[in-house]
Amino acid sequence: MNTENIKRREIKKVWTVTEQKISNIHTASPILAPGNWVDYDPFLLLMEDKFQKGAFSEHPHRGIETLTFIIDGRLNHYDNATGAGGILEKGDLQFMTAGRGVIHNESPLDGETVHLLQLWVNLPRKYKMVKPRYQNMHAKDMPVSQENGALIRVYSGSSGDIVSNTLNYAPVTFVEMVLEEGASISQDLPGTYNGYIYVLEGSGTFGENKVEAKKGQAMWLGSANDGEMSSIHISANEKLRLVLFAGEPLREPVVAYGPFVMNSEEEIRQAYRDYQEGRFETPVD
Repeated sequence: MNTENIKRREIKKVWTVTEQKISNIHTASPILAPGNWVDYDPFLLLMEDKFQKGAFSEHPHRGIETLTFIIDGRLNHYDNATGAGGILEKGDLQFMTAGRGVIHNESPLDGETVHLLQLWVNLPRKYKMVKPRYQNMHAKDMPVSQENGALIRVYSGSSGDIVSNTLNYAPVTFVEMVLEEGASISQDLPGTYNGYIYVLEGSGTFGENKVEAKKGQAMWLGSANDGEMSSIHISANEKLRLVLFAGEPLREPVVAYGPFVMNSEEEIRQAYRDYQEGRFETPVD
């Protein structure tokens, strides 16, 4: 890659995430809290959850994609769009396209606690009502880049010459990074992308302005020039594990209510009518 025209990004903002007790079997930490549609575009929210079986029941979605990344534990999932299910383990990721509507459930195995991240990605207006799709990505099968004490696992998008085969309706990069103490890496991103980092373990130094951050802290990447490539530099002060996600802003109206995210209030009302009248996807026999 020609580095002469690459904008080296700074860290615009860093904040500490606060864990909230939802019940005796569920805690939640809002990393990207809902409602900040313009700042987060194309992302809608990012939650860190720790929960046991029974914390969630079947629930619907429309108009979004969800990326569910397993930090630790084992998660049993089921959806009514395909009638399929399976188990996701540490390091696995499920990329679900809700599209015109799904009803699904996520539940830890009996006696286990699952620790995960769930990222909601807005679907472009023209793809809001596409057919639902599930992509289950197991850590052992993901393409990786390894160099100088750093490992980058690419679930969506690319990192250098490593490109995932994930299907996207809107361009999104999602990578997990594990760096040994003293290791450094640069992640390339299109200059138009809006991006974030969340530290899962350890601590490091981030960006051209050398911001310090540690476990439980999130960062918003500074902007870059449209039409040019950019990069974000990361160094590990101690062993470091993080996720980085970035995507192309949609710059479209967002109207969200509960599990449905559309472009107008009428579309939200229609989503509820369709759900209540049983017009979401039905299980495969």
